[in-house]
Amino acid sequence: MFSKVLIANRGEIALRIIRACKELGLATVAIYSEADVDSLHVQLADEAVCIGPAPSSESYLKIDRIISAAEITDVDAIHPGYGFLAENAHFAEVCASCNIKFIGPPPSAIRTMGDKNAAREQARKVGVPVCPGSDGVVDSEKTALRTAKKIGYPVMIKAVAGGGGRGMRAAHNDGSLIQGFHAARSEAEKAFGNGAVYIEKLIERPHHIEFQVIGDSHGRLVHLGERDCSIQRRSQKIIEECPSQLLDDDLRKRMGECSVNLALSVGYENAGTMEYLVDKNRDFYFMEMNTRIQVEHPVTEEVYGCDLVREQIRIAAGEHLSRHVAETHPRSHAIECRINAEDPDNNFQPSPGSIDLYYAPGGRGVRVDSHVYSKYTVPPYYDSLIAKLICVGSTRHSAVRRMLRALNEYIITGIKTTIPFQAKIMQDASFLRGEFDTGFVEKMIGMRHLDIKK
Repeated sequence: MFSKVLIANRGEIALRIIRACKELGLATVAIYSEADVDSLHVQLADEAVCIGPAPSSESYLKIDRIISAAEITDVDAIHPGYGFLAENAHFAEVCASCNIKFIGPPPSAIRTMGDKNAAREQARKVGVPVCPGSDGVVDSEKTALRTAKKIGYPVMIKAVAGGGGRGMRAAHNDGSLIQGFHAARSEAEKAFGNGAVYIEKLIERPHHIEFQVIGDSHGRLVHLGERDCSIQRRSQKIIEECPSQLLDDDLRKRMGECSVNLALSVGYENAGTMEYLVDKNRDFYFMEMNTRIQVEHPVTEEVYGCDLVREQIRIAAGEHLSRHVAETHPRSHAIECRINAEDPDNNFQPSPGSIDLYYAPGGRGVRVDSHVYSKYTVPPYYDSLIAKLICVGSTRHSAVRRMLRALNEYIITGIKTTIPFQAKIMQDASFLRGEFDTGFVEKMIGMRHLDIKK
């Protein structure tokens, strides 16, 4: 096992990793930008190193500064969290060259599966259904238009790197395609340092289902069921739950087998997530793989009774996949709300600023992952996620009721948050019946605007 781990990230995921390390008896090193000096992960780590000014391009994306911090503090390993450099194969290779263990998959697997276009090709090779799309990266307006004409509108433009809904644009005609092509490339370049995009057929109003996989370096790899991430706005997930109400045992078995086979085909190790779209006929299509821990990993942890971050660290240290993880079964229902510093009444505009009062809900079956506190200032430079609220119940109904109670108990003043909007979703009749798809939030927003006009 390692003795000291550097966390190459910020916010709630950095704090989550620090806690897992401490429970394993490992010393921790936090890195931070000048804007994050007061963040909780900096305060709770054993050591902390400032790596640059606020912009992520000058701090959290600077490989040389992160490696310098690792060498100065003499760490054994680096955990990248999610976002930033988590799916950067070059970063993993640099870590290896410096004799620092990268807590994640091998660089070869990141390179194949972290590149969405290469991942689609790999999926085709092993017989996993894939949406019709471009043959590789689309590098010009002319090629984009030709590809869209061949596939047929509507289409989706997607960045080959990264995730979290960034670098994605839907197009329904030539005009929106050209606009979306440039917008997606620009956004991806800023977020991931890679502006390459590809195009695939847009499946309208599907469910967004993802499967959690995890494997060790000794050849054992399993899946830990699925998460339904269909409640999203502009491809940004808002609410996730496990298990999905859409899947029956047969579909779950087929999708799980595809996920495991695809991961094994690239020699995958550590935690990763296979993402799919499932249409109204329950046909499923592979979209991409996230070669890292997911934001929504807590719902899987709560349902399957495991600690995925702890397992990531153990696997990276060469240990076998824990038996209680490899042989676990679902035992409850869990829902997660991503609490963002955004104003739902103002087109979800970011709402950075100082938090006057912060009170997190508690009680049985309630978990809060957050790095903020009273008098903390939410910086304007990063993702607006400030907390994750996870509620567990013996049934979906009990989990939903518990989530509504917890949302109403959550107090954050001084900034706007998504809490009131998510509380409305928990009371929506269609959501309660499990009748929703990826267009649910837009439809709900549209209905709310109609009610305001009336």
